[in-house]
Amino acid sequence: MSSEHILGKAALSIKDIWMLIHSDKKIALSPETYQKINQCRSYLEERLEREKGLIYGINTGFGSLCNIQISKEDRRLLQEKLIQSHACGTGDPVPDNIVKLILLLKIKSLSFGHSGVRQELIDRLIFFYNEGIYPRLFQQGSLGASGDLAPLAHLSLPIIGKGQVTYKGKLYDTADLYRQLNIAPLTLRAKEGLALLNGTQFSTAYAVWGLGSAINLFHQATICAAISMEGFDCQITPFDERLHAIRPHEGQMLVAKMVREIIAGSQIVQQEKTHTQDPYSFRCVPQVHGATWQVISHVRQVLETEINAVTDNPNIFPEDDAIISGGNFHAQPIALAADYLAMGLAELGNISERRLYQLIGGQRGLPDFLTPNPGLNSGMMIPQYTAASIVSQNKQLCTPASVDSIVSCNGQEDHVSMAANASTKLYRIVQNVEQLLAIELMAGVQALEFRRPLKSSDFIENIVAEYRKVVPRLEEDRILSYDMKAGLAFLRALEWGG
Repeated sequence: MSSEHILGKAALSIKDIWMLIHSDKKIALSPETYQKINQCRSYLEERLEREKGLIYGINTGFGSLCNIQISKEDRRLLQEKLIQSHACGTGDPVPDNIVKLILLLKIKSLSFGHSGVRQELIDRLIFFYNEGIYPRLFQQGSLGASGDLAPLAHLSLPIIGKGQVTYKGKLYDTADLYRQLNIAPLTLRAKEGLALLNGTQFSTAYAVWGLGSAINLFHQATICAAISMEGFDCQITPFDERLHAIRPHEGQMLVAKMVREIIAGSQIVQQEKTHTQDPYSFRCVPQVHGATWQVISHVRQVLETEINAVTDNPNIFPEDDAIISGGNFHAQPIALAADYLAMGLAELGNISERRLYQLIGGQRGLPDFLTPNPGLNSGMMIPQYTAASIVSQNKQLCTPASVDSIVSCNGQEDHVSMAANASTKLYRIVQNVEQLLAIELMAGVQALEFRRPLKSSDFIENIVAEYRKVVPRLEEDRILSYDMKAGLAFLRALEWGG
């Protein structure tokens, strides 16, 4: 098996990307891909020799300066000035795993042979990716139209030997690392700076990371819900296949099937019930979790289109002798998708907190706050407070970014997507939902202790046994923050085996 993943004609899937960014596997371009890149560059250079008119961003200024012609002698300088002037990011640094993903997406977009860059430029990006040299980016600064200009400018600074990078966990000035590794900076040529800065790779990378996380969270949330159902002594009838067949939403039917499989063989679910119905947060898990799955499915379609697209401007079509200026850099599809996914994930957290609330309420034979000696002990009273505060923050973060727009660049860029804000908000919501599910898992497993000697399914009992290795049964009050932290690490490794 090749130690490299070859980027060529084949489309990248979310699964491909998730595998690549969570491995040390290197990437390379196919010979056919290099041929397209070189043909496009040769055409652009020939066109510039014979072209007398203005070609946006190649022999003109940028944005509202698009009508100012740049002399042949200044075209290289124009590209370097573009990168330096646009490197205006601020806020928190972008984590290296996201920067790795941005590099991958930028390489893929430039590899189609419609951007006019040289092979040497893409090779430098591939070198960064393969060697773990990650440019220092910042979360704030992009409007999500004209591309993610500010963050992608910071991504591009190290190509010309400027800015900062992280390498083997240490932050360097790029010039210092280049000296250490005996690397020379590149001198950009016409169109190359613009091709680097135009594009949706920053917004898309955060959205792709959110989507990959969402797929895991969906499965984890459904496992946590099933454990909580057992702890609360719930009915299995709301998960009957016949019930969902008459309202056949794909996600709803999937979740009902998952829960049936997770709980299969449980002694708890088989015992006679004294209640006829369960609260919505248990009974409507297929409808709520399933709706989030439908969101995930839609967002996957949008993002798999975007990661296999050309999103800079202008675009070059050598076979047609055409250079076309358009708006493929506009990230509205990403902005809407990220907002939609944020809402879908927030609802997983919302209903999780509601199950937690039911578990600690002293109902159905469970002690108040799931402690054997309530009063002297507060048990799991305050984790619900923590969960409620996180749910509230998620509601605030779900205010859509995609409906906002601020005019920029002297009115030339008069509608922007705010996709970067949508995607970075999604990043926070993912982290919040992880914590909410970890708190529910802690309470759900504790509730099961009070159903003994009855056992749940083999699937759930195996999870409980492993969980108890890192989070002991709560007998007396202790610092639950430590349990929540350990439970979060456990949850992140929890996989659906169905």
